[in-house]
Amino acid sequence: MRALLVMLIVLAVPATAAAQTARRIVAVAPLTALGAEDTSASAKKVQADLEAAVAAIENTQVIGAKAALAAVKKAKRPELRVCEGDLVCLAELGKLLGADLVVAGEAGGLGDVKVVYLQLVAVETGKPVRSTTLEVGDGSSGGSEGAAYRLLAPDRYVGTTTLNVDAAGATIYVDGKRLGKSPSPPIELSVGTHALRVTHPEYRDFVRFVDVGFQANTTIDVALQQFPIVSSEITGGPAANVTYLDKPAPWYRKWWAIAAFSGIVAIGAAATAGIIADGVDADTVRPVEP
Repeated sequence: MRALLVMLIVLAVPATAAAQTARRIVAVAPLTALGAEDTSASAKKVQADLEAAVAAIENTQVIGAKAALAAVKKAKRPELRVCEGDLVCLAELGKLLGADLVVAGEAGGLGDVKVVYLQLVAVETGKPVRSTTLEVGDGSSGGSEGAAYRLLAPDRYVGTTTLNVDAAGATIYVDGKRLGKSPSPPIELSVGTHALRVTHPEYRDFVRFVDVGFQANTTIDVALQQFPIVSSEITGGPAANVTYLDKPAPWYRKWWAIAAFSGIVAIGAAATAGIIADGVDADTVRPVEP
């Protein structure tokens, strides 16, 4: 029994060590500007913020710029101090540090750093994984934290949207994809602009664009407008309060009046036909002897 217990402990130790070594190691190279190491105060702050943001991502171990420079100096490889975005140089720096990935940044200029162009390089292959831009002071994109997520965990670069829909059972679409019906819990969406449509058979569609910020919640009040209700009623039979009177027909609608009028018309037509037959113009006017 004791031997079995010892065996289980021995087997558990490597498993724990394997779980710990599963953490990826990311080296953050020193920021550069115009082909040289940027040692300005603003660059140092961006560097520190970026390293802290990368370290905050789950299962990530960070090797900072100070440790990288110390390792380069110790290995007497000054060519790795400033790689200027060269993939071979960055891969060699990662191998020297024992990293899986390397984050390299190029500042937009000397002095106060406003924009940093970042790229993530895989050490084993020496190829770029992805790149992004860090805009200092841009709250909507998440600053250094947002840049770290875009590089290392893009699927978690998200925000949420809460919809307050004033009608139950309305169908919610985002970017043409059906997400559910109201009422709905907060919807997780990638950072950026999305097309929202809320539809209900008894209401007009609600359509608008939604801007989602990093790790921020956007609340939208969806006020649906109901279609106008048109009702009509068709009834048979006579209308109410109508009295019909049985009056005799007037004289000109009697049968004898109609027959006499028809005879006059017939005689006139015959006379006209006779005049035409005699070669006399019906429109000619001439005196007639008594």
